[in-house]
Amino acid sequence: MAMSVLTAFWAVSLLFVITPGADWAYAISAGMRGRWVVPAVAGMLSGHLLVTLVVAAGVGSLIAGHPLALTLLTLAGCVYLLWLGGNLLLSPAVPEAGAAGGQDSGSRWAFKGLCVSGLNPKVFLLFLALLPQFTDPQSSWPLPLQILLLGLVHLGSSLVIYLMVGYGAKAVLRTRPAAAQAVGRLSGAVMILIAAGLIAGQLR
Repeated sequence: MAMSVLTAFWAVSLLFVITPGADWAYAISAGMRGRWVVPAVAGMLSGHLLVTLVVAAGVGSLIAGHPLALTLLTLAGCVYLLWLGGNLLLSPAVPEAGAAGGQDSGSRWAFKGLCVSGLNPKVFLLFLALLPQFTDPQSSWPLPLQILLLGLVHLGSSLVIYLMVGYGAKAVLRTRPAAAQAVGRLSGAVMILIAAGLIAGQLR
């Protein structure tokens, strides 16, 4: 693939990554819990990779061509975002207390991160619409391999930005419990609004 194409895709991908959304909200929540930023980000990146593989395999086009399957995927993602956002809204993280919580684990944060990204139909639709646009049918590289490479470029941007968001939240809010609770509630509200918007789009 041409370097100019990769650069153009990286610029578009970066705009998507730096736009606050459910992933940002989850990274902030992990940062306020102290030591779970890396597992949370790893889980979200796994979700993005899963979507990339689905699109590269051609399954994405198949699902997009069947409205019922796409609706069920959207509703599953919305229900999960509503549940996660509701928990954040009602029980926002307090950095000092969260860091000592005995119920948390890295695998749990990673799995929830996988669900946040992997079940987010907005991510799926974006990848389905975006990745193929930057492929070249005339290239010697197979299309699935081109899509996989583009997905890896996106993962690189996501890794840097989400780690910055998570550790930034940890550094800024660690000694500010009241601010941390407010940000936690805001993160939960963002997840709920995203889910509500997706549901409204399905109803239309």
